[in-house]
Amino acid sequence: MVKPTEQIYANYQIEDFAVWSTLYNRQIGILNDAVSQSYLDALIEVNFTADKIPDFNELNQLFKKTTSWQIEVVPNICPENKFFACIADKVFTSTCWLRTMDQLDYLEEPDMFHDVFGHMPLLSNKNYSNFFTAFGGVALKYIDNPIAIQLLSRIYWYTIEFGLIQESNNLKIYGAGIISSFGETKNAIDDSTNKHPFDIEKIIDSPYRTDIIQDKYFIIDSFEQLYSSIGDIEYFLQQKLA
Repeated sequence: MVKPTEQIYANYQIEDFAVWSTLYNRQIGILNDAVSQSYLDALIEVNFTADKIPDFNELNQLFKKTTSWQIEVVPNICPENKFFACIADKVFTSTCWLRTMDQLDYLEEPDMFHDVFGHMPLLSNKNYSNFFTAFGGVALKYIDNPIAIQLLSRIYWYTIEFGLIQESNNLKIYGAGIISSFGETKNAIDDSTNKHPFDIEKIIDSPYRTDIIQDKYFIIDSFEQLYSSIGDIEYFLQQKLA
């Protein structure tokens, strides 16, 4: 399959709309009681629905009026140096192709359901957006240091991709890797999985695997706390590199 490098909305086929609708309805069914209210509010903000694949031109216009993010289409996972440079500049790189019906439960590489449904709504949230951008700026400082990037990738993994948040004494999901995956959602809200208070030093010391359902999660108290952790990220990173 040749992956597109721009979103041409007219190229989406009937199966694409069926895949989007199926995934959307399935995830909303399990997420409503499990996901952060901030995400649900953001879902309304970006006008996502089951019957319409999001249009990147429309999203760019919406983000221009809120948090200034813009979407750049990439065919596959973006190389780290470009990815961090983009998010530091409030450019979110996203695929625009969808998996097929026989790939609903497992896909080796992220498609637009992960990129769009999982990541994009919270880009309209100010504190989440500020963390995302600031994190990209920190990563750019160390982009030529593979050890630093490996350690920073752990923070990205356990926050942006697989983070949990405490809301009104309830544990909720905000990580895109959980939000876009039926299996990860069920796993994350299961009482038996390992969950830890948000701790930058502990996260930096926590390797992860991309090929399994996750077995460890870290819990933030708020997106304000997440944004405020940028100083700690730089401090502990420097300690590890010393």
